[in-house]
Amino acid sequence: MASDMASSTLPWLTLAIFVPIVAGLIVLLLGRDDRPGLTRVLALAGSVAGFLVTLPLYSGFNSATADMQFVEKTPWIKTFAVNYHLGIDGISIWFVLLTAFITVIVVLAGWRVITSRVAQYMAAFLILSGLMVGVFVALDGMLFYVFFEATLIPMYLIIGVWGGPNRVYAAFKFFLYTLMGSLLTLVAFIYLWHASGGSFDILAWHQLKLDYTPQIFIFIALLAAFAVKVPMWPVHTWLPDAHVEAPTGGSVVLAAIMLKLGAYGFLRFSLPIAPDASHSLAAMMIALSLIAVIYIGLVAIVQDDMKKLVAYSSVAHMGFVTLGFFIFNTAGLEGAIVQMISHGFVSGAMFLCIGVLYDRMHTRRIDDYGGVVNVMPRFVTFFVLFSMANSGLPATSGFVGEFTVIMGAVQYNFWIGLLAALALILGASYSLWMLKRVAFGPVANDNVRAMTDLSGREFLIMGLMAIAVLYMGIYPKPFTDVMHVSVEALLQHVSISKL
Repeated sequence: MASDMASSTLPWLTLAIFVPIVAGLIVLLLGRDDRPGLTRVLALAGSVAGFLVTLPLYSGFNSATADMQFVEKTPWIKTFAVNYHLGIDGISIWFVLLTAFITVIVVLAGWRVITSRVAQYMAAFLILSGLMVGVFVALDGMLFYVFFEATLIPMYLIIGVWGGPNRVYAAFKFFLYTLMGSLLTLVAFIYLWHASGGSFDILAWHQLKLDYTPQIFIFIALLAAFAVKVPMWPVHTWLPDAHVEAPTGGSVVLAAIMLKLGAYGFLRFSLPIAPDASHSLAAMMIALSLIAVIYIGLVAIVQDDMKKLVAYSSVAHMGFVTLGFFIFNTAGLEGAIVQMISHGFVSGAMFLCIGVLYDRMHTRRIDDYGGVVNVMPRFVTFFVLFSMANSGLPATSGFVGEFTVIMGAVQYNFWIGLLAALALILGASYSLWMLKRVAFGPVANDNVRAMTDLSGREFLIMGLMAIAVLYMGIYPKPFTDVMHVSVEALLQHVSISKL
């Protein structure tokens, strides 16, 4: 299925994947530690070029159809009918744009902070950006799997080389958790290839007639990979370790994009391929989501490390996403996708704020701060905005997704909606509790007194993220309009039994 947009003159999706990857390779080849300025300029030029080639996807997108657009298809491994098959719909387009945008932010964020192996650091993020775009646009199961697994390698290096004191432990834990789950996905893909008569075409898998038992097994096999990646409770324990040890840029990409790879997998695979299993296991998925939203919210409140607190809050916010998927109504599903995009902006911005503080004080402990507003008023302005967005304040992007999911949950079951709504109180509690202790009151000590306010580069980064958070919060219509037809088509597909 492809609309007229498939006849686009340039292979925009291939460019979206390979412009940042090629830019990363150029940075690796030409970048040198004795000339970090050149390396940084090359990396910034590569990330901006990677973002610019995604813009025609939005400007040329036809939101009136649920068909795949900008489709590219070339034989890859003919023996197994594996194709280089790409396309986007109203669901995946936003994640391509978000990935490219966040990559620019991350390159700017590491501009002065990273002083060793600058070329390798920048190249890792550029290559990772292209691989993540590949995940969102792949329409071939094996191509999706290759991109999905390949994203582990740059992130493993980013945590393991530029991370904190326990970086090796965190990197191994991240790698092993995500790899173990993915192996079951490969088994499910091979089964689907066999059941479809030797095709890895994801859209053909959507139409495949499957009995109830195979659907259950496929759903659980896919759940093993996607739940770890989201991450859902109880397979979330790798995330706080990874966030705490990762450099600021690593935390931003991990929260803003990589967690979305698992959630996107539910939309592209679990729901349309196994609709009967999805309905049968919906109660379990809703229960796991509510545990993440409420229990992990309580865990976040007691953290004394800012990064750990925001990491746990990510798990709680992603609980809203999986909740929205499995209540099977338009408000729930659209709210979940909006929440995924919003979480990319808000959690990314929160980690950037913590990075700014860490660069000056080299500590993430909340108790080491206090009264920061007295010496960094411009910074605290942004910090307040992003903390409020993290709490779900109206007119910020954090409100739009969570409120819409809660509305969908109330339509599905009042008590589920009530429990989800109570979680907003928890979100406000841990966000504002951290903000109060770090930013307000008298200056806590001489180290805080010596801190300097945002530089021009830091102000630019925070400003870009603030514009995104406020624009999406005040006027979410452009986001929902693009996805609406694709969401309705997915819900229609999932409502029809394959039995």
